[in-house]
Amino acid sequence: MPASKIAIVTGGSRGIGRNAVLNLAKRGVHTLFTYNSNRAEADKVVALSAETGSRAIALQLDTGDTSAFDGFAGDVSKALAELGVERFDYLVNNAGTSSGSSLATITEAEMDSLYQVHFKGVLFLTQKLLPLINDGGRIVNISSGLARFAMPNRIGYGPIKAAVEALTRYFAVELAPRRISANVVAPGAIATDFSGGIVRDNPQVNKAVADNTALGRVGVAEDVGPVIAALLSDDFGWVNGQRIEVAGGVHI
Repeated sequence: MPASKIAIVTGGSRGIGRNAVLNLAKRGVHTLFTYNSNRAEADKVVALSAETGSRAIALQLDTGDTSAFDGFAGDVSKALAELGVERFDYLVNNAGTSSGSSLATITEAEMDSLYQVHFKGVLFLTQKLLPLINDGGRIVNISSGLARFAMPNRIGYGPIKAAVEALTRYFAVELAPRRISANVVAPGAIATDFSGGIVRDNPQVNKAVADNTALGRVGVAEDVGPVIAALLSDDFGWVNGQRIEVAGGVHI
C-alpha cells in the first residue's frame, strides 16, 4: 500500500480494532480511529503506530449515537487536513458491543442497543462518510461466526451480525459505480476483553471453543487484524461483496 493511504477504523483502541490499526500502520497506512471512552488506551495505540512511522489519530465517538455523526464527520475533515489530504481510502466498521441473552431473557432495550451499534450505526456512519471516501476505496464490516451457526445465549448478537452481512452486499452493489468495494470479516471466538473477557479468562469456555475448532485453539486479535489490513490492500481489489470467516475452522 502506498504510504499516502488513510483508513478510518471504528473501535480502534482495543481488541481486533486495535490490532487492525497496528497492522495497517506496519503497511504504511495512516489511520483515524475511534474510541468510546478510554482515552488512555487510545493514546497507547497512537504511540505504537508512531513507532512504525505511520500516523494514527484518535477521535472519540459512540457509534450507537447517530446524532453525533455530523460532528464526527467534521472531526474527520479536520484530521484529514492535519494529514494534508481531503479524503480517506478505507473504512473499517469494527466497533461493537456484546450480548449474552437468550430468547427468554433478552429485552427490547438490549435489542435496540444492538441494532443501534451494529446495524444502524454502520449504515448511517458509512452514509455520512461517503463524501469523504475516495473513489476506488474499500470498506470492511465486521461480523461474527455466530451469523453462520447458532449457539445458546446469542439470540440478539448473531442475527444482528447476519443483518450486517446482508447490508455489506448492498453496499457492494450501490457503491460499485464509484469502484468502492465492501466485504465482511467474520471472526470466531477471540481471546480479548470483549464480552467481559469470557473467551480469554474462562478456562471452560476457552476449552470448549478450542475443542470445536479445527486448528485446536481459540483465536487472538493478531489472527484477525492482519486479515483486515490485507483485505483493504490492492491484492484483494477484485474481492467484493464477500464474507471471509477468520475462525480457525470452528463448527465446520
